[in-house]
Amino acid sequence: VQLVESGGGLVQPGGSLRLSCAASGFTFSRYRMRWYRQAPGKERELVATISSVGGSTNYADSIKGRFTISRDNAKNTVYLQMNSLKPEDTAVYYCNARLSEDYWGQGTQVTVSS
Repeated sequence: VQLVESGGGLVQPGGSLRLSCAASGFTFSRYRMRWYRQAPGKERELVATISSVGGSTNYADSIKGRFTISRDNAKNTVYLQMNSLKPEDTAVYYCNARLSEDYWGQGTQVTVSS
């Protein structure tokens, strides 16, 4: 199993970023996928979840209405569109797949600062 995140970077408050997570090594379309984030000195936080076929999504209250999780099962990729970014969104963002155990990507840094 391999999960590779991309799309992070430095953005000003109010800006947008789209994160991608390319998955391989398992049947992607059968599994719910998740995005987590971890800010310095804080615990890893569940941000968003999407069902295996994308029909059901859930979001943390802190990002509801600003972030959108989606997936393309033909490309084995899950996305996180982040709009109206705030400094408190600064964190390393991780993609997660829960098979018989949890699998994680290497993370992608998102920094929101003027």
